[in-house]
Amino acid sequence: MGERIEPLLLRWPRALAGRLLPMLLPSSCALCGEQAPGAVCASCTLSYAAPGGPRCPCCANPLGPTELPGQACGACLADEPAHDATVVAVDYAAPLDGLVLGLKFGARLPLAPWCAGLLRDAVLARPGLPLPDLLCPVPLGPRRLRERGFNQALEIARPLASALGVGLQPRLATRAVETAAQSGVRPRERAANIRGAFEIAPDMAERIQGRHVGVVDDVMTSGHTLNELAATLKAAGALRVTNLVFARTPPH
Repeated sequence: MGERIEPLLLRWPRALAGRLLPMLLPSSCALCGEQAPGAVCASCTLSYAAPGGPRCPCCANPLGPTELPGQACGACLADEPAHDATVVAVDYAAPLDGLVLGLKFGARLPLAPWCAGLLRDAVLARPGLPLPDLLCPVPLGPRRLRERGFNQALEIARPLASALGVGLQPRLATRAVETAAQSGVRPRERAANIRGAFEIAPDMAERIQGRHVGVVDDVMTSGHTLNELAATLKAAGALRVTNLVFARTPPH
C-alpha cells in the first residue's frame, strides 16, 4: 500500500504547481500581448492559424485550381519525392513567420508546445493518414547546435510525440556534413548543398527497419532538406516517411 501511496503523493505537488504557476507567472500572447494561458491566445490562434485550403498530400503546397483534393500535385507527379506524405499546420507567412523566427533565433522555447499542438491537430485532421511508429527531428550540425544551444525541431518534436502517443528518437539521424544554411543558398543550388548531409546512427538502424518514420521540422521551403533525410531513412530500411512540419513556405 505504501508503494502505491508514495507515487501519488509525489504527483500532487507537481499537479498543484501546474495550476498555480500560470496564476503566479501569467504569460502574454506572443502576437497581441493580451494575457493568455499559453504562448498564443485562442483569439490569435483562430485568426492566424486556422486551417487553409486543400494541399498536396505529398509536399503540402496549396493545390492549383485544376488539381483535385487528395491527389498529388503536378510537381510531385513529375518528380516523386522520397517522402510519402507531408502534414503542415500553417503557412509560413506574417505574423506566424515572426513566431518561427522567435523560436529558432530568439530562443522563445514556450512557442514550441504551441506549434506542436497545432501540428497535432493537423495530423489528426488528415483523413486516412497512419500515425508514424516513431518521430525523428531534423538534426542540426554540431556547430549550429553549439551556437543556438538547442534544436528547434526537437523542441517541437518532444510535445508532439507526447500528444500523439508516438515514441521519439532524437538521435536517430545525425548530420554527417556541416552544410551551409539552406536559407542562404540559391534555390537551384539547395539540392546539391544538402546532398549526403545525413546519416543514420549505427545503433539506431534496427529501429527503423520496416517502420513508418515521422520527420519533424519547423519550416519547409524548397523541401530539399526533408527529401534528403527521407531518402537516407529509406536507404536504411524505413518503409514509409511522413514529414510533420509546423509551417510551409508558400510557392512564389
